[in-house]
Amino acid sequence: MSYFANAGIILVGFAFGIAIGLIMLRVLLQLVRANFHNPICQFLYKATNPVLMPLRKLIPGWRRLDVAGVLLAYMLFVVEHAVISALLGRLPALPGLLVGALANLIGWLLVLIGVLIFVRAILSFVGSDSRHPVVPLLIQLTEPVLAPIRRRLPNLGGLDFSPMLAILAILLLRALVVQPIADLGARLS
Repeated sequence: MSYFANAGIILVGFAFGIAIGLIMLRVLLQLVRANFHNPICQFLYKATNPVLMPLRKLIPGWRRLDVAGVLLAYMLFVVEHAVISALLGRLPALPGLLVGALANLIGWLLVLIGVLIFVRAILSFVGSDSRHPVVPLLIQLTEPVLAPIRRRLPNLGGLDFSPMLAILAILLLRALVVQPIADLGARLS
């Protein structure tokens, strides 16, 4: 692989990563009904509205899930995978491309949730400023994952092991669910 192709792969991954990240954060924020007046939510809505609003007219949401946002993120993974494959000089078969993009979407979502949980755990140790706009969003985004685990754990005197168990579950899901899907996508390519 040439140096230019390697640089191109880095740039493509960065650009698509930013776009997918913004879209997936918006989908998650809508799913947990985050406060629309939060400045971070305002930024995400303004950054993604030009693309998502026309799609939402064609693809309605399902309950609180923004189906248009999920499909847009999935299609961005498909295009990213195709562009990176073209930079490497090989184009995968369409079934492999679609399955590989599904594995990337699920894996990326799991990593995003894991990072949010990790940041929340770190903030709980250093004593975060609860007036900062990111703190309530972190709580809203991670509580649907952490609360069921916390309810099942015995009271351990103020120590919360739910973030550690949630991250362990995410790592296991990546190994047992995402990796087999990615391997199937590679075989179909």
